[in-house]
Amino acid sequence: MSHFGKLYLLPVPISDEQEQNYLPEYNIRVVQGLKKFIAEDAKIARRFLKRFGYKTLDEAEISLLNQHTEKNEIPGFLSFLKQGLDMGLMSDAGCPGIADPGAEVVKLAHQAGIEVVPLVGPSSIVLSIMASGFNGQNFAFIGYLPIEKGPKAKRIKELEQLALKHDQAQFFIETPYRNEQLFELLLEQLSPQSKLFIGKDICSPNQSLLAKTVAQWKTGIKPAMHKIPVVFGIYKE
Repeated sequence: MSHFGKLYLLPVPISDEQEQNYLPEYNIRVVQGLKKFIAEDAKIARRFLKRFGYKTLDEAEISLLNQHTEKNEIPGFLSFLKQGLDMGLMSDAGCPGIADPGAEVVKLAHQAGIEVVPLVGPSSIVLSIMASGFNGQNFAFIGYLPIEKGPKAKRIKELEQLALKHDQAQFFIETPYRNEQLFELLLEQLSPQSKLFIGKDICSPNQSLLAKTVAQWKTGIKPAMHKIPVVFGIYKE
């Protein structure tokens, strides 16, 4: 039996409201039993710990994994696990390892023979796939599209062709302040019969999950999505 600790993947609420509706009681018990954490932002991580009854915030040791972390620093995060101590890996929101830098830690844990324990929790990407009505047996999450308009328009066309050729639903995200520009470009580039899914403010009281043809989106009320977390999806039957 391994003498290593376990790496727990800790989902974090993706909305500041109704958060306890989306995390099982078991997760809270696991969190309260940990002392070592890996997170993108220490302030956000401590806020999460406090919300779920973590009683010794001053004792929580948080290693930071974000865009400022050098790749050669990451193996050092496993030192506690190799000493037999359990650790928790959390994202800023949603599930660690999904559109999140934590995937690198998980990869290294597998290579070292450390047990990885994913816990149940909210993921805007997974929830969007579930709610879209698109092909749930063949889908892809693309992440972010190119920033520049030309390459972005080209990529949209490519994703539409992939959806048609392979019957594969395509999901992606955008920096929230560019959501509305992306939406307009999608309406411009996609064929009228293509389906476009918009999942915004997921898990909040203002949640909206809608799938319509491009033609229907063009003739209806355009959704307000400026600076709101949104998952986009494309499908073409």
